[in-house]
Amino acid sequence: MQGEHVIIKEVYAAKVDVEKADDLIRRYMPFIKAEASRQTGRVCTEQDDEHSIAMIAFYEAIMGYEKERGSFMSYASMLIRSRIIDHKRKETKHEGQLSIYAEEGEEGRLIMDELSDERDHIDEHIGLEATKQEIEELTRVLARAGVTFSDVADNCPRQQRTFSACMRAIRCGADDGELLDEIERTCRLPLKRISELSGVERKTIERHRRYILAMLLIHTNGYEIVRGHLRHILTEKGGASV
Repeated sequence: MQGEHVIIKEVYAAKVDVEKADDLIRRYMPFIKAEASRQTGRVCTEQDDEHSIAMIAFYEAIMGYEKERGSFMSYASMLIRSRIIDHKRKETKHEGQLSIYAEEGEEGRLIMDELSDERDHIDEHIGLEATKQEIEELTRVLARAGVTFSDVADNCPRQQRTFSACMRAIRCGADDGELLDEIERTCRLPLKRISELSGVERKTIERHRRYILAMLLIHTNGYEIVRGHLRHILTEKGGASV
């Protein structure tokens, strides 16, 4: 129980702190990979779509978790399973072969059975479904820029001073409509212009280019849920300085 209490505390902290969320995802990557592998029935690597889906689902679990839902790890496991099932269903439907009576998973359960297991969670997931759709779209946008969520996590500033500098660059870039249009059109980060706008050293921006680019791309396509989370982070993490 003590261990679960610690996890819950960490999850609530990660809801409002992108650095803590990144750290939590990184720490639990073995769990994420194991869950993805369990659902695919094979060893899941970082090159597999299911790995990215599981990682995004874990992030969704962080953002959507409430204490009343019980164990966080069980909730995260359920969400990863649900998202991978959705992915498989879409792939099979695309091929014109989907049947709700088809066998799914290593235990040979029916998709119908898997969906029935989720029935009690439908109301909880209505809001998360909208978040999922935004994240899926954002994943495609990031891919056009040659960036993955793993890149963003790895490129996130670790030191408070550097994090604040990057937040200042992001805020200045997000307030410049022409710059955002250029980023959306080219999927490239204009280092010199952002440095001049924000006063942040170019080498700092270049060092964390993928992180800053991803944060600015979030501002270009109406990701209201993700943007709302980002605004909260900017307020809580950086305060008036950003």
